[in-house]
Amino acid sequence: MEAAVERVLPAAEPKTRSRRKRLPEHLPREVVSHAFHGDCCPDCGGQLRLFGEDVSEQLEYIPDSFKVIRHVRPKFACSGCERVVEAPAPSRSIERGLAGPGLLAHLLVSKFADHLPLYRQSEIYARQRVEIERSTLAGWVGGAGELLAPLIDAIQKHVLAGAKLHADDTPMPVFAPGSGKTKTGRLWTHVRDDRPAGEDTAPAVWFAYSEDRKGEHPRQHLKSFRGGLQADAYAGFHHLYGDGAIYEVACWAHARRKFHEIHVIHASPTTTEALARIGALYAIEDEMRGKPADLRLSVRQARARPLLEDRRKWMEKALHSLSAKSETAAAIRYTLSRWRALTRYTEDGLLEIDNSAAERALRVVALGRKNYLFAGSDCGGERATAMYSLIGSAKLNGLDPEFYLSTVLSPDRRPSHQPHRGTAALEPRPVYTDPILTGRLDTLIRCPPKR
Repeated sequence: MEAAVERVLPAAEPKTRSRRKRLPEHLPREVVSHAFHGDCCPDCGGQLRLFGEDVSEQLEYIPDSFKVIRHVRPKFACSGCERVVEAPAPSRSIERGLAGPGLLAHLLVSKFADHLPLYRQSEIYARQRVEIERSTLAGWVGGAGELLAPLIDAIQKHVLAGAKLHADDTPMPVFAPGSGKTKTGRLWTHVRDDRPAGEDTAPAVWFAYSEDRKGEHPRQHLKSFRGGLQADAYAGFHHLYGDGAIYEVACWAHARRKFHEIHVIHASPTTTEALARIGALYAIEDEMRGKPADLRLSVRQARARPLLEDRRKWMEKALHSLSAKSETAAAIRYTLSRWRALTRYTEDGLLEIDNSAAERALRVVALGRKNYLFAGSDCGGERATAMYSLIGSAKLNGLDPEFYLSTVLSPDRRPSHQPHRGTAALEPRPVYTDPILTGRLDTLIRCPPKR
């Protein structure tokens, strides 16, 4: 009997120990030597000779720290005319501001990337015996936003210059002065990212703020855009498709979500097959991610198009066997009513099957909303969109956003003969000699004309 059981049961696989990843090589190393005390063997008293060593590493953390940079300008008096001369005062990131570029960058990334409200940052600084009021931090955020405005304009122009655009929006609670309550503003995201189609154009994201969700806002935001708009079924986008300059590209992730929500609560053969058919489309996209647009187009035409035609016929047939009031029937009608826009991605290799790029860009807003609860004003919402645009674009290009912001905010980037004056604060040295601009974001940081 035991022998029979042994033949039926599969042999247990040996457990594999997970290998610990090596600590990053770029981190500084502090060597601590632990030498054996003595020069003879503790057992026999023989002479010891060195033949090797055991080395192990431990990761340690050094808390962030402040330092004060004291600018000293010696004064000289002319022995002939008593004129007093001294070197010009150095420029500052924010005129007459105490914060250096590194502190400003840390403040902005902590708030808009790591979701730390300003009052929490003030408390953290206080633990290091540096007292900075929240109102002062808010002023620095506003000053940095004004200083970085030309870069936001450059990112907006770059994003809207593409032939395909991902767009979405999310609510943002905003304090309404005088009422003691909050109103619901909107943050709109616009993403240009053609890397899945093998393009090497720098990806970027541009956020915009509005006081409400009226359709006039996307009309204003996208007035210069021409091409495919990958978005959800928001009615405010529909008026953009009238003249053909902008055409709709619907999102299969939204269509799938409707079937998935039903399937989780009450699975049925119809929802199971609907999800499986959508999964087959995504399997093709997984194979083609990063491939050239012309190759993606040919594969979609050869493999995805027949699956889509078969799916449409299957849905039309399934609709007749379902109750018109059922949720599954509603999900099918949603898909069929947007069929032209849902299948448009098979006609252009640059287009995507869904709008996930925009949804990923909005995650940072959702996380931040859980921490700071609401923006203090409409101006606060506009400042947030500026920082989300810069930090999001830096991340898309593989740049450390704190290092990037500290570089563009550095007074050293300004011409020595010009003090803080508008866009002059962001005029870089020749773009290809600046280390931070040799990354993929270089096409976005060319300073626009002065205002």
